[in-house]
Amino acid sequence: MIIPYECEAVMILVNLDVVMAKRKISSGELAARVGITQPNLSVLKTGKAKAVRFSTLEKLCEVLDCQPGDILEYVPGGEGDGNDV
Repeated sequence: MIIPYECEAVMILVNLDVVMAKRKISSGELAARVGITQPNLSVLKTGKAKAVRFSTLEKLCEVLDCQPGDILEYVPGGEGDGNDV
């Protein structure tokens, strides 16, 4: 599930669920390995976070063996894939 974060005419899509599914890792395991609470991970996964610390993003990428661009996607002009929330 791709969750958009909208700000005026810019959209940031959060693809964390997709990356987690590809890596076959649960929310509980990811939260524990990253060092954040499950509710905070849920906020990230649902695209409701207003900001993400670089240290959290770094740890997510380390644990998931991915790049920041695998988790976050910039779509100019709000032209998402139709999964608008």
